[in-house]
Amino acid sequence: MITKEIAIQDIKTYIESRGAIYTNWYIGIASDPTKRLTEDHNVKHDGTWQECKNSDDARSIEEYFLRLGCKGDIGGGDYTTKYVYAYKITPETRE
Repeated sequence: MITKEIAIQDIKTYIESRGAIYTNWYIGIASDPTKRLTEDHNVKHDGTWQECKNSDDARSIEEYFLRLGCKGDIGGGDYTTKYVYAYKITPETRE
């Protein structure tokens, strides 16, 4: 688990190292980020996640990246949802 600030910086660094066009990225929250990325979104490459202290932190980070232009939506998950994830949208991925 890391602070919100470190999670934001880690995700920003990941996205920026791959082109930094936020509208080409999807941001979300999950209780199982591996399953969410691979099974639900069909992500094979260019995906990352961070474990937050709680779901409130994960939601706050999600909202931050949505304001930067990432695709996604708020309101998912429950109190166990403490991972925030991002992936690059490709023709193979499912939003």
